Amino acid sequence: MKFIVSSTHLLKQVNALVSIVPTNPVLPILENLLFELENGNLKVTANDLHVAMVVNVTVESSDFGSVAVPARIFSDTLKNLPEQPIVITVDTENYTLSIQSDYGRYKITCENPDDYPQLQEVTETQTSFQITSDHLVSAASYTTFAVSGDEMKPNMQGVFVHFVNDSITFAATDSHRLVRYRQNNSSANGITETMLIPEKALRQLQKTLPSDSTTVNVNFNQRNAFFEFGKYTLWCRLIDEKFPDYEVVMPKNNDKRMVVDRSAIIGSLKRLSIYTNKTTNQIRLSCKANQLVIKAEDMDFSNEADEALPCEYNDEEFTIGFGAKLLLEMLNGLNSERVVFEFSASSRPALLMPDENNADENVLMLLMPVLISY
Repeated sequence: MKFIVSSTHLLKQVNALVSIVPTNPVLPILENLLFELENGNLKVTANDLHVAMVVNVTVESSDFGSVAVPARIFSDTLKNLPEQPIVITVDTENYTLSIQSDYGRYKITCENPDDYPQLQEVTETQTSFQITSDHLVSAASYTTFAVSGDEMKPNMQGVFVHFVNDSITFAATDSHRLVRYRQNNSSANGITETMLIPEKALRQLQKTLPSDSTTVNVNFNQRNAFFEFGKYTLWCRLIDEKFPDYEVVMPKNNDKRMVVDRSAIIGSLKRLSIYTNKTTNQIRLSCKANQLVIKAEDMDFSNEADEALPCEYNDEEFTIGFGAKLLLEMLNGLNSERVVFEFSASSRPALLMPDENNADENVLMLLMPVLISY
């Protein structure tokens, strides 16, 4: 089979898929991209058995056929070619692919496409809804950083999606922090289902989805979910575990409220984290009348630093400790000029939220404190 395509256009589509390709796959064939050509449409698939993505690329060709192409060498070749039409020829009997450019010819040994796993299909009763790409990107950016990386906690290795009335709630936790992001006035009216989406699938969507309000069609059942938008389809195997009851752990009586400039506290934490103990990464926040004092100390090397920031706080003096890295990630995950902290006691969870939530969305973050050792 043979087709002609723009090098940069094909590279853009291939780059969207390469991050799915596993580096140490269970099946060696998964190191490849599956190319399927028919009637001027090249369908490219990446699959790691848990997440898969398909993109359709328009090419100049009347041929048809398929081949499994090594992902890394193919994408690296395209990266180093300037914009130009390239001719790709595939020997479907010997499984080789050649790229003809203005600079020369490049031959790649490929694999039998019949060995490539087929994309799962939703065959059982499924639930469908639509969501805009900007809302789905927001959900991913607010939650994926809080997903647990602990393989011993599979129920925390994804983002929980819960449909309630006319809202969609996305939640993630790693047991040290919890993020709840809720979108109101959604198009999922009447749905009462839940699903636990793998982190990798949401991060892939976050990278691929356009930033406008493109409609994303979502279909899912108890095992699988499909996301369709533009020329892309993403499939993922849902996590079959019970997510923690996130509403129960949200404190209801945090009566101490502090409001501080988000960029100011982020800058302060970046500077002070240099002086924290490299094992505990601990910092201390002390609130008093309209002032926040942040202190870091590494007693192993007698290093310490502190900074004072203006804030809105009119309660009794209060001190609490956090892991600087976790707090920084949460603050970076918020999208507001000012951030609200709500406390109850130094040993109880703190709540973080934007100073203002708009009518269509609500963000609430929980962070567990650490024992202050200085």
